[in-house]
Amino acid sequence: MDIRAQYAPLRGELDAALAEILDTGAFILGPRVRAIEEAVSQRLDNRPCVGVANGTDALVIALQALGVGPGDEVITTPYTFYATAEAIARHGATPVFVDVEPVGACLDPDLIEEKVTEKTKAIIPVHIFGHAASMTPILTTAAENSLSVIEDAAQAFGSADGEWAVGTMGDIATISFFPTKNFPGIGDGGMVVCSDPDLGAAVKRLRFHGSEDKVVFTEVGYNSRLDEIQAAAVNIFLPHVDDWNDRRRQVADWYREAGLGQHVTLPEERDGVRHIYHLYVVRHPERDRLRELLVEDGIGAVVYYGTPMHLQPVFAGLGYSKGDLPVAEEWADTGLALPMHPNLTREQVDEVVAAVGRAVERI
Repeated sequence: MDIRAQYAPLRGELDAALAEILDTGAFILGPRVRAIEEAVSQRLDNRPCVGVANGTDALVIALQALGVGPGDEVITTPYTFYATAEAIARHGATPVFVDVEPVGACLDPDLIEEKVTEKTKAIIPVHIFGHAASMTPILTTAAENSLSVIEDAAQAFGSADGEWAVGTMGDIATISFFPTKNFPGIGDGGMVVCSDPDLGAAVKRLRFHGSEDKVVFTEVGYNSRLDEIQAAAVNIFLPHVDDWNDRRRQVADWYREAGLGQHVTLPEERDGVRHIYHLYVVRHPERDRLRELLVEDGIGAVVYYGTPMHLQPVFAGLGYSKGDLPVAEEWADTGLALPMHPNLTREQVDEVVAAVGRAVERI
């Protein structure tokens, strides 16, 4: 990724906003935080939005707002960043891992029902790599079993499942403003998107030590507030997100047109999904050797989630073994992220494809 190239045209706006913040001395929960909460709310069906310190806190606070606690179970995907499962475990709840779909690598809705028990409290589908999860059947299963649904939308702001935008389908959605995300900040930051005002009020209390007024404290919360510097950046970036996503989709089209699919398995879109390619993850059975050769050739190539969550040491006590979730394990063993950002040119895409071709010939 080339995040500096992405925000370079906006540097003047960023510098001016930072100077104004320094001049006013308003650093925490000020007007820019309120502005971005309102702006994101307008994009996401006017759902209450609450800025928090980072995307991980967004998940932790969302789970607490929905009443998840010790002894509960939360169904989620094993093919994701650790924060998704970590947030569940932090509350003393147990992550229950369900395999993913072959297309899109998101939670497989057909496998959820068999994992529901009397202890199950919620489902967290992750819109991985910018591809929306199959939300309609997930929501149906959740409703039939009185379960809450948290959309982990850290990688997918601007994606959609049919006519429904990511972030507007669950009880709560969580967003990350980490600098490499599709909707980035210039540091850590996050947001919780709520389906109703009561949840929004609960999240606001939890982000500020469990208090509405800094005087009366009604629950044990967190110090997790989106600061004005990050809010200023995401306010500046928001009007450009759709264009950046369109350009990512153009890069994906260029990869296909340039013949990358002759060498590796390309990412696909499930019917009706608008993929916005937070990451462009191809697959190859000799992934590690392919990566080694590409790096030698000066091409960026990174493995994401090479050890799925159910096989991580921290969750060894849950009793999973290799082979239990074969589709997620296949993605983990073969997936490789190639260069993907809005500023890639067609010439650079051709350079990547040529390098992949040379590497595959050497394997």
